[in-house]
Amino acid sequence: MQALTLPSRVRIPRRTEVGAGELNAARVLAIGAVIAYNWWVVVLFVPGLMPSVNGFFSDLEADGRPHAALMSGADLVAGLLMLAALFLRGPMADGGRRREWRWMVVFAAAGAVGGHYTYACSEGLSATCRRLEWHLQLPLHHYVHMVSGIVEFAALTTAAVIAMRRTRGDGTAWARAYSGLVTVLAVGYPLLALAYLTDRLGTLVEPIFFVAFSVMLLAEVFEPVGRRVPAPSWAERVAARGAGSATP
Repeated sequence: MQALTLPSRVRIPRRTEVGAGELNAARVLAIGAVIAYNWWVVVLFVPGLMPSVNGFFSDLEADGRPHAALMSGADLVAGLLMLAALFLRGPMADGGRRREWRWMVVFAAAGAVGGHYTYACSEGLSATCRRLEWHLQLPLHHYVHMVSGIVEFAALTTAAVIAMRRTRGDGTAWARAYSGLVTVLAVGYPLLALAYLTDRLGTLVEPIFFVAFSVMLLAEVFEPVGRRVPAPSWAERVAARGAGSATP
């Protein structure tokens, strides 16, 4: 699979170092973003909020649904927090720039757009809504939400593949995390396609992606900025001092 090339309009910060304060703030924001992004967990404990296991959680944000504004607001907040965390953390890792960082920025921005522009009706729960959707008879914001969702999935999947390739052979926990994420996505996408095409069990399949996307964000933000160089021992400092004094 060849990695996609992102347009140059998304610019990487030129800084080469990340301060401890920025790094800690980015991690706190990322945790907050993941909490907001996974508002769907609450739905599982509220009887009747999701009327069928065949729907998708975005259906609950559609116009007229109970608590739709609260849920879409959580998506908007999650996207904005992700953007803030990613920009504070920056693209640096082990002395180089991570090419997947730009795609994570696109993912976060698409999530925020999807939170602002919601479905006009619950296409996963209503045959009438699906018919109107296919015939392009719904308001524009419905289709903006659809496109932003597609961009969100495509951007994060691309980022995960790039991160896996970047860390391949490292033998680190981060390399295993990225490789595992790509495996989960490879298994999850056929299930998602089947759920969408058959209008069955979307509520059970979609959380796979919520969890995988959350793990990817946390891995991207928590991955060390660079390898720490161990301080020289006392004997090494004495030897280096002696070698310096012996040099003409």
